[in-house]
Amino acid sequence: MTMEAVKAGLEGVVVGDTAICCVDQGQLLYRGYPIAELAEKCNFGEVAHLLIYGELPNRSQLEVFREQLAEFHGLRAEVLNTLRMIPPDVPMMSVLRTCISMASHFDPVQGQQVESLRRRAIWLLAVASDIVAARFRLASGKEPIPPKPGLDHAEQMLYMFHGKNPDALSARLLDLTLVLYAEHDFNASTFTSRVVASTASDMTSCTVSAIGALKGPLHGGANEEAINLILKFKSPAEASAWVKDALARKEKVMGFGHRVYKHGDHRAVILEREMRKLAEVKGRQDLVAIYDAIKNPIVNKENPIYPNVDYPCGVVYYLMGLPPDLYTPLFACSRIAGWCAHYIEQIQNNRIYRPLSHYIGPPLRSVPPIEKRG
Repeated sequence: MTMEAVKAGLEGVVVGDTAICCVDQGQLLYRGYPIAELAEKCNFGEVAHLLIYGELPNRSQLEVFREQLAEFHGLRAEVLNTLRMIPPDVPMMSVLRTCISMASHFDPVQGQQVESLRRRAIWLLAVASDIVAARFRLASGKEPIPPKPGLDHAEQMLYMFHGKNPDALSARLLDLTLVLYAEHDFNASTFTSRVVASTASDMTSCTVSAIGALKGPLHGGANEEAINLILKFKSPAEASAWVKDALARKEKVMGFGHRVYKHGDHRAVILEREMRKLAEVKGRQDLVAIYDAIKNPIVNKENPIYPNVDYPCGVVYYLMGLPPDLYTPLFACSRIAGWCAHYIEQIQNNRIYRPLSHYIGPPLRSVPPIEKRG
């Protein structure tokens, strides 16, 4: 293989077919539906059903989906005990990775048939949100609380965080972020999951591997870094001065730019509009002013770089009173729907991934006796 054939990071290389998601400059589609329409007309349960089952549910199908999700909520004592043993300074993504793996030893779903895999995907959605909520409570010095019957998925998560029914706006916006994060083609974590799936490994192992990939700051974590950046500044003027210096140094600003989108992230446009409404309700236009002071010099320069969905999402979660360590795990709790959909698709028409490499090491040589080695 010649050097010209090497594509670092597989950039521009098509490695497979998928019917799940289309990502390009002009659109983002989940199984053919534009993300803007899904964000406007559907909740996360409907979108998760779409990804896992292939079609949007009717009312009775959605009710069955919600009943299955409710059935799977509630952590086993063994998993809660594991959570209690993890040191309090361990990052939440590491906790999620470990406890999903632990929970898999008590997987209530049997078999590898497609219907079993779909049920296992729903179980993973439930158990991941339970783990994140329980860890959040324990890290706050409080005891985990069981789920409350009758709540939608986003409402349930907020209830298990705070122990009270969430306000309608917070529940709606958390649900919106789950919809926007649910799927995004062959990104690093999804591709990791598909590579592991191609070895005929199980769905939970693939999910754990995907969490490991999302834990890397070059893939996940931008929503945390974005809010941490915004909170550094006391005023828009201070933020504006910093970002101009950063651009002069050609420094990367977290929450901006995307490997695929060069003209703007569709999801960021949708979420930013709602973020501004939430900030107005919460009386935090000061945060939005700093948000804009960072954003404007970046998008208005000669070669603009646009925000990705993580930039407004960090502000949304902060305004909901959630700590930054929770942000990427919430991303994972959503993306599980996409990871599991890709697992099912991969194993139904499987070929193990085995790319080639370009060797740049020493040429052929003989092994010298140990006495003659320097």
